[in-house]
Amino acid sequence: MKNLLLFFSVLFLTLSCKAQNTLTYNNEKGVSKATLQDVEWISGTWRGEAMGGICEEFWDKPSAGTMLFCFKFIENGKVVFYELGHIKQIDNSLVLEIKHFGPDLKGWEKQDEKESFQLVKIESNKVYFDRFTFEKVSENEMNIYVVFEESGKEMKFNYKRM
Repeated sequence: MKNLLLFFSVLFLTLSCKAQNTLTYNNEKGVSKATLQDVEWISGTWRGEAMGGICEEFWDKPSAGTMLFCFKFIENGKVVFYELGHIKQIDNSLVLEIKHFGPDLKGWEKQDEKESFQLVKIESNKVYFDRFTFEKVSENEMNIYVVFEESGKEMKFNYKRM
């Protein structure tokens, strides 16, 4: 019985660790060094399905210290919301900044507010921002993992290059 309990405990911990694809920024560790060239592989037009609808994203190539993106979520043939943002070079690191808009282009955040996600670290095929991870699966496929603030749950968005 003891061995069975130990087996299930180890299995649960293994599955829990494997499912976690995002990291949280820690002020005490400081910022990771990176440039926009380290994340240039994200640039392009992407499409996928998530949250019961279709997700489309466009990322431009690095220029003027940023990589601009726009996101559109479509459900039942209608736009539900948009996001506009960028990955911005700040000193020797990166930050992801996002603003949300309804289908009528009315902003969700106040005019001078935005969501910011500090870079945590970069690996060969993953870019970790605070609660937000980009994973390069191949030249034509990527996953984005996001931890939603309200629920604390991580969601996976799988994209194919268009």
